[in-house]
Amino acid sequence: MTTTPAPDIGALVRDAEAALRRRDVNVALELLTHAEAAAPADIPARMLKASALRFAGDFQGALAALEAVLVHDPYHFVALLSKGSLLERLAGPRVAARFYRDILEAAPPEDRTPPGLAAPIAHARRLVAENADDLAEFIRQQVETVKARHGGASLGRFEEALDIYAGRRKPFVQQPLLMHYPQLPAIPFYDRDLFPWLPELEAATDMIRGELGVALEKARQDFAPYVAYPPGAPVGQWGALNNSMSWRSPWLWKDGRRQDDACAVCPETAALLDTLPMAGQPGFAPTALFSALEAHTRIPPHTGSTNTRLLVHLPLILPGPAGFRVGNETRAWRMGEAWVFDDSIEHEAWNDADELRVILIFDVWNPFLSEAERDLLGVMMNARNAYYASGASPT
Repeated sequence: MTTTPAPDIGALVRDAEAALRRRDVNVALELLTHAEAAAPADIPARMLKASALRFAGDFQGALAALEAVLVHDPYHFVALLSKGSLLERLAGPRVAARFYRDILEAAPPEDRTPPGLAAPIAHARRLVAENADDLAEFIRQQVETVKARHGGASLGRFEEALDIYAGRRKPFVQQPLLMHYPQLPAIPFYDRDLFPWLPELEAATDMIRGELGVALEKARQDFAPYVAYPPGAPVGQWGALNNSMSWRSPWLWKDGRRQDDACAVCPETAALLDTLPMAGQPGFAPTALFSALEAHTRIPPHTGSTNTRLLVHLPLILPGPAGFRVGNETRAWRMGEAWVFDDSIEHEAWNDADELRVILIFDVWNPFLSEAERDLLGVMMNARNAYYASGASPT
């Protein structure tokens, strides 16, 4: 008794590909039907069948073939991308945009995208962005009457929520590198009223800038790269700035220790800082420094160590266009105006001017912490350091 040999699925698929190159769709589909009958779970055969059906104008059939692929591999990115393209044709851009928005999270990084996928992915991203703009505008028209009822109410937070809901912007949360303290609000820029000493700081701008000038002239040796990873350490987004004087700083306070030499160059600035409620955590804070950013230099998006402290910025040298973003809010510095922000939320800065930009930076306690919590935090964080320093193990 003889048995019929199993068909060579690979050969059937190759023959079907050759038929499609000849534009002989019927032959290709016949070959792929044989392949499908012999190996129902063969993904290359089903993907090619979807292409053949699409070429023949049977878009519903092509969609069904892709759905069959996704039953076996729900994360097959090419099948997902192809399904989005068919949805765009069959159901319109709005349906496709919602689908694309979900699957683009799985798109390969740009530097690892196969050439054949670059254009379809770019198209999907454009469609998602255009749909988000259209949706945001549609929602704005719907809420306009209600907004008018509330007159001059502050609605900046609502506008951000609308853009996030429509997909135009993404939500930003606190992502501290060292410690996250629960139940503290994720506020990019804090209300000035929480820091009644800000006018005193701003009034001292000229004095601080004068002492900075002395530091720039006489104490350049105190300016060191802000980012300084040792050889062999992973630098991530800091590759361009690692050990670079393009972003450099002298520290007045560092990890809770007063830097006496730097403070001696800027005695009035140091004395002023002593009167302000800087965060006090031995071994960790306060921190105070002059942040000098060279012309046409960008500090990439990053987050700070903890949400228990906030950072204060006071601009001292602003030679031209420069900006700062925290979460979804972007601001331009203005001389004589300070702000307080949560650096555990993603932020970035840039200096598009032709000369050096310098900001005074120091940290203060998050105002939503109690005195007891502040005291306990210092003990807790130093206890962790002591634990690892001693090599202790749990008992």
